[in-house]
Amino acid sequence: MSIAPPPGVYVPAVIFFKDDELDIQAVQSHVLRLARGGVTGILAQGSNGEAQHLSHDERFLVIKTTRDTLNQHGFEKVVVMAGTGASSTKETKLLNVQAKEAGADFALVLTPGVWPRQMSRENILKFHRDVADASPLPVLIYNFPTVCAGIDLDSDILNSLAEHPNIVGTKLSCGSIGKLHRLTTTNPIASFAVFAGQSQLVLPGLFCGSAGVIAATVNLFPKVHARLYKLWKDGKVDEAMKIQEELGHVDWAVSKIGGVTGLKRAVSEFFGYGSFDMRGPWTPAAPEKLVGKEGDQLRKMLELENSISS
Repeated sequence: MSIAPPPGVYVPAVIFFKDDELDIQAVQSHVLRLARGGVTGILAQGSNGEAQHLSHDERFLVIKTTRDTLNQHGFEKVVVMAGTGASSTKETKLLNVQAKEAGADFALVLTPGVWPRQMSRENILKFHRDVADASPLPVLIYNFPTVCAGIDLDSDILNSLAEHPNIVGTKLSCGSIGKLHRLTTTNPIASFAVFAGQSQLVLPGLFCGSAGVIAATVNLFPKVHARLYKLWKDGKVDEAMKIQEELGHVDWAVSKIGGVTGLKRAVSEFFGYGSFDMRGPWTPAAPEKLVGKEGDQLRKMLELENSISS
């Protein structure tokens, strides 16, 4: 029986390009700022990591760079999770092996969504079980209907998968607190960790027994998320709620500035490293995205981030 990842704050890290090639120096700078910000773990090649735009060699390099950078700067205990979902069982198995070789601790696997009508309940269960059977890494199931052609794994499917000895958790980017609560009240957190997938659901998820969060907005504000989580752990719920109230608005602002593209522009502008360039067919977020109400909300949260000591 594999052990679930430790509870806490995880970040699906964005990556950076320069002249359409990976900017490894910027990736290293980002990994270090996140680690110094107090994250429990870093997810390489999550939905914000542009895995679909990378070759297998590039995916390996990003995972290895993440692990090596953490180890070289005293962050050996920071968990590295790797997104390894692919359109076929065979490729997903290969990506899991490569992720292990690159230094990942866990694999996060999306359900294939190229032909959604082919993904019956039986095929979904078989895919994830076959992948977990062969995986050298403990596996978490990634439920994100937006990037899987609308395929939304229900709690019955996820509870069935939780019985597998090498499936140790799930990231719920579907945003369903009811589903999260059904899963946490069925499965022990030590064997099946349920993570909220959005910053607007950090505290609601914790109230319902989640293991924490794996969320895009942590790319900008790791210290704020770590502070909220610590306040919750310390029983200071009222203080945690004040931060959560602000995070709910900020999370919405991040979605309105363009998601991944807006995040990369904000990281580049706020922290002074990395280009906001994207690999085609995506295009960079316009500078106007950080002007106006959404930009003001992000800069207000940046003030709080900068006020928290590492």
